[in-house]
Amino acid sequence: MFNTNEPLYGQQVASRVLTHPANVSLDNLNEPLIEVELVFTAKKTLTTDMDLAELLQNSFMSGGIEVPDARFKDWFPTLNKYLVVSDAAVGGYIVSGIQVDGNTLTVADLKDIHVDTYHNGALIASGDATEVLGNPLHALQWLVKKLAQTCKQINPGDTISAGTFFVPPKLVKGEYEAKFSGPLTQTTILHVK
Repeated sequence: MFNTNEPLYGQQVASRVLTHPANVSLDNLNEPLIEVELVFTAKKTLTTDMDLAELLQNSFMSGGIEVPDARFKDWFPTLNKYLVVSDAAVGGYIVSGIQVDGNTLTVADLKDIHVDTYHNGALIASGDATEVLGNPLHALQWLVKKLAQTCKQINPGDTISAGTFFVPPKLVKGEYEAKFSGPLTQTTILHVK
């Protein structure tokens, strides 16, 4: 969409990482969207020598909702990729669902996770984890290696939102439910006022 040859990433301040069920106000946002992603929280420092299974074993995981937002008007989907990067990857909020220990899942399990997303009870979008580089663990592994190039790392307690399952619609007032199925069965809720 942004004509890139690799993923992009940005940092988020801790106060914008919320736990399910969460509440946000449109008054604190500009032109937000809604994405559904898997959220990883590191149990220990994640290193470049870890394979996909080790990354999963050393993380907690949950179904999450991300609220991308930008400082620009009419930004999606035409905002220049350099402005997307400079705006901290258009980060707004991350809502983390109920954490599951990565030891209870396999790398293959993550490929079978599906989500249906509802707004006020009406289905608005569906998607699969395979939309994220074939498996969201590939996104996590890419980020670990990319950060290492600049002498940074993912430390215990750090939260990573790994990439959206579908093209994000606009966020409006109401209740959003992201219902995950397959090896991860849980619902993540976001109330927008």
